[in-house]
Amino acid sequence: MTIFPPDPDFEALRLELARLRAARGWSYDELAARSGLARRTLIEIEQGRTIGTLKTWHALAHTLSTPLDEFFSTLCNGHEPPSKADD
Repeated sequence: MTIFPPDPDFEALRLELARLRAARGWSYDELAARSGLARRTLIEIEQGRTIGTLKTWHALAHTLSTPLDEFFSTLCNGHEPPSKADD
């Protein structure tokens, strides 16, 4: 029997991005200029049209001074995050 992991909460991830951007008072243009990402990419991520790449989220984490693991911890909203395997 195959046990599949729970679905990631991509909506929580995009909402966290929107929250962090708004907390700084940054427009899409401001975040785009600071991160080097396209304004369109940021809009599409926040509106749930795309997930974005790991490279994109890495750039956002640095720009927003937010550890990448804090961003991605929102993917586990509604279920327990994976635990470290015992060595």
